[in-house]
This record gives sequence, structure tokens and C-alpha cells, in this order.
Amino acid sequence: MRTLPTFLTLTAVAAVALTGCAASPASSPTRSATTAPVACTDPGATSDAVTVAGDAAAEPTVTFEAPLATKATERTVITEGTGDAIEEGDSVAISYAAYNATTGAKLTAGGFGDAAGLTVNVVNGQGVIPGILKGVACSKVGDRVAVVFPPADGFGETGNTDLGVAATDQLLFVIDIKEKLPTRATGEDQEPTDGFPTVKLADDGAPTVTMPKSDPPTDLAVEVLKKGDGAAVTETSTVTVQYTGAIWDTGKVFDQSWGVGPTSFPVSGLITGFTQGLVGQTVGSQVVIVIPPGELGYEGGNETAGISETDTLVFVVDIIAAA
Repeated sequence: MRTLPTFLTLTAVAAVALTGCAASPASSPTRSATTAPVACTDPGATSDAVTVAGDAAAEPTVTFEAPLATKATERTVITEGTGDAIEEGDSVAISYAAYNATTGAKLTAGGFGDAAGLTVNVVNGQGVIPGILKGVACSKVGDRVAVVFPPADGFGETGNTDLGVAATDQLLFVIDIKEKLPTRATGEDQEPTDGFPTVKLADDGAPTVTMPKSDPPTDLAVEVLKKGDGAAVTETSTVTVQYTGAIWDTGKVFDQSWGVGPTSFPVSGLITGFTQGLVGQTVGSQVVIVIPPGELGYEGGNETAGISETDTLVFVVDIIAAA
């Protein structure tokens, strides 16, 4: 499997408790449940000027006269799907073809054939650049849309030198809405393992974690609570997950995605113990990862997250997708 093209993703500050980089004192390790609602985006003369041909299973042929320019993002439905409506909080698998709308140059494509696509979490402020999110929001499964957006909804004032996108360049994405992904693990229940925390699930799948009275393990420990039948996670995968992170000694939850929605990140960018706990697990699984203090977690602790250098960390992770 190929990893998600990282130039399309935002810095994963919302999941900073999982990243290998220490957060600055001003950064929050927890994901906010108070982000603004995702609004629908109207078509306009600019997005209507894009011609798209081809079958949904293959990369489209896209024709437009550069430069395209719009002051606000525009979204035109090219082909209307017949599937479920995309709603706030959904995770959606998409294919895409991306162009520099100012120069006319093709930038990249993904999700067609064997190429990895994107998972878009329909929540503001996380996952993908805003223009892609606005293209996906208010769609239906099966839709093909053309979305044209200015730098403010793209790479901002800096552009993207790796792609050759200048700070003033506009972008065009043609997006196929492939499917809704589950928001929780769907695998077969497994027998709990003695000595691990107890996990009780709410109706929506959110876990409540109760720590045992015994001492925590001194080595990395992984328990599979649900076994999925999807693809195995590799070190180069980008995963979409729901997770809760808690401290063994106190039971305090220091980070979670529940209440906001699934989140996506490259496995290689996580703290070492989290990476090792995920690699080899299958999509659809729910796993408990117990990470001892030290080099597998946060050496020296993580003050922003309230994690001391002696804390053992417990993560309950629902693996929703991997690419």
C-alpha cells in the first residue's frame, strides 16, 4: 500500500498527543469538539467552466481554460450520485485529480486503479486543506464534483514549493465521492486478555477505560478486542482511526477523537509505541496499546498533555481505514 500524499494534509496538531514531536506550550494535545459546522459550497461561473469526461472508476479527463480565478470557493456537481448523503462527522473515501487552476498544470491524482486515495473527515480544521473539505461536504456517495478555490482554502500565503504552487495560485480538484467509511471498529469480538484495562463501549462506540489495580506492564503490550478482516497496517500506511488516550495510574483521558470524528495520520509520524502497536493490525480491528514510559512514548513526558516522564499510556484504537 502507498502512503497518503502528505502535501494534501494539514499539520496534525489535533492529534499532537500521538505525534513524535513535542508540542509547544501554546499547542493543545486534545481535539476540539467545538469546531464550526461545515457549510455547503455553491457552484459559480468558475467551477461551471470546468469540463470533465470519463468513467468514475478511471482518472477523468479534465478540460479548462487557464487561468481560472475565484474570490471564494466554488463547487459544481459534474455527475450526481445515488448513494447516501455525506453528513457532518462522516469519514469519506475519495478519488481526486488536482490541477493548478492558474497555470493549468496537472499536480497529482489518487484513488484511481491501485493508487491510494484520500480519507476526508468532514469536520472543520483537521485532515485536509479546506478546499477539499468544501468539495466533499454536502455531497452524496457517487457524486463527481469540480471545486475551484483560492489560496486561502488551499496552501495559504506560502503556497507549496514541492508542487510548484505559488502563493497566489488557485487550485482545481475533481473529486469522486467513493464511499462512507464506518466511524467505529466493525471486527469480530475477541476474548479480553487478563491484566489489560477493561473497555466498555457506549452506543456510538466511544470507549470508557477502567484501569486494573495491578502494576502496568514494563514492555509494550497490545490486546485485540475486535478483529477486522481488512488490510493490514504497515509502517508506510496512513490510517484513519478513532482513539482514546489515557494514563494508567490515574485513568485520566488526555486525548481522544470521540465527540469530533475520526482522524487520519501517517503511521510513521506517531510515537514509537503507537506505531509498533498498530503495524500488522487489520482494518476493522479495535486494539488496546499499553506504552511504558521512556523511548516508546514521551521521554521526559509531555507537559502540555499532562503526561509525566513516569506515566504508562493506554490507547484504545478503532482502525477504520488504511491506505
